[in-house]
Amino acid sequence: MSDSLPDPANIDERVLILDFGSQVTQLIARRLRESGVYCEIWPFNVDPARILAFQPKAFILSGGPASVHEGESPRAPQMVFEQGVPVLGICYGQMVMAAQLGGETQGSDHREFGRAFIDITGDCALLDGVWQQGGREQVWMSHGDRVTRLPPGFKPVASSEGAPFAVYADDARKFYGLMFHPEVVHTPHGAQLLRNFTHKVAGLTGNWTMGGFRATEIARIRAQVGDAKVICGLSGGVDSSVAAVLIHEAIGDQLTCIFVDHGLLRHGEADDVVATFRDRFNIKLVHRDASDLFLGALEGVTDPEIKRKTIGRLFVEVFEEEANKVGGADFLAQGTLYPDVIESVSFTGGPSVTIKSHHNVGGLPERMRMKLVEPLRELFKDEVRVLGRELGIPEIIVGRHPFPGPGLAIRIPGAITRDRADILRKADAIYLEEIRAAGLYDAIWQAFAVLLPVRTVGVMGDGRTYDYACALRAVTSTDGMTADVYPFDIGFLNRVAGRIVNEVRGINRVTYDITSKPPGTIEWE
Repeated sequence: MSDSLPDPANIDERVLILDFGSQVTQLIARRLRESGVYCEIWPFNVDPARILAFQPKAFILSGGPASVHEGESPRAPQMVFEQGVPVLGICYGQMVMAAQLGGETQGSDHREFGRAFIDITGDCALLDGVWQQGGREQVWMSHGDRVTRLPPGFKPVASSEGAPFAVYADDARKFYGLMFHPEVVHTPHGAQLLRNFTHKVAGLTGNWTMGGFRATEIARIRAQVGDAKVICGLSGGVDSSVAAVLIHEAIGDQLTCIFVDHGLLRHGEADDVVATFRDRFNIKLVHRDASDLFLGALEGVTDPEIKRKTIGRLFVEVFEEEANKVGGADFLAQGTLYPDVIESVSFTGGPSVTIKSHHNVGGLPERMRMKLVEPLRELFKDEVRVLGRELGIPEIIVGRHPFPGPGLAIRIPGAITRDRADILRKADAIYLEEIRAAGLYDAIWQAFAVLLPVRTVGVMGDGRTYDYACALRAVTSTDGMTADVYPFDIGFLNRVAGRIVNEVRGINRVTYDITSKPPGTIEWE
């Protein structure tokens, strides 16, 4: 385990998820965490000695893009099946378990992707209380291969048109295989099946709570830091805000936060940060207004990647300058989340590890020689929000929509100027104000305005205008992996558009983006 992770001995019920490269593996962990079960995701080829040290109470083998019967496809460590604890294989994991325990798999001409139906032909502990023999259930499939012969000791429990063994079971050894994905919301009873596996089959109590995490993490921070100083780069977003308050609860005035205002924040964000951290929590806060520096360097820059690199470089320079003024700090605090940790160790180069450069605009130089404090690195975004509320962070920050990247920079395609940033800031503020007034903010995963790099001719009153067009975007998501457009009614959109055109000088046209996003990023760029 990394030194920055808490001692797993403090968590007595642990499930280990072995990742074979599915882009929805993280959702397995989310479902388990939601039912109070602590789990971690490790690559399938992890050192078996590390697995033994972790002492999992159960294993889950994830899906993946490979074919078990072709070439040197990934395998689970054989010792997984020798620990005397329950094992659940999902999709590719199901086929891996069948192949390694004496069954057979093959490619199929009848592939199943998306919604499918399975017929329940038997019973087992995994399905107890969820599905009954003789029933027909909707699931979410994603496979082109199938199991053709079960290993000794297993029995078929369900079938589909493309998978004769869509569910198989060995109740004696507590080994189960699912061809479908129970972790996605498109399998209606999937979360119940996973809970059956952890609570009924594995006998776990679900005793992992955010209160317990808070106490454990505070103790770990104190042990790691001692009497040293810590510097935290505070952006005002959920992750860095929660990390800062948690660390301050642990070590008090040993923490100094540095807030670099690059001039590309949303309306009122800088004031919210200062009021929350300096006034409410009495945290040492350095507020550096570097907007002139950033906007000057971005003048005339249109390439989005150059924008990001410019902002990243300047952020590092300004942060280092302010950190040197503070002086004497040995530790740097970061709001790293568990998905970042998972992606950094994934064995594939597929969608789950694609580096989104607008999330990574820069890194601190090695010359700073600071050790990391990352108290959130086991948490998902929704868990961070729960922790933030427990710490008393105001909802204006802890409930804020995800807004990654260097602020408004990627919401202004084309050249960035102070005038264009101000125009967008005003339009964006009106949009969010109307969303909140309509009681829709918490129903939407992410909403923002974009200032398009086009100007259009319009008529306002008796005069012509030649101003910018503004695009509005709002999406819903349950997991941040996929997104659907939020279905505003036309009356709401007309009201927002009318206010923006009338109140924001420089915009004469408003459009609404109705693009939904497949698995992957849900950002504008």
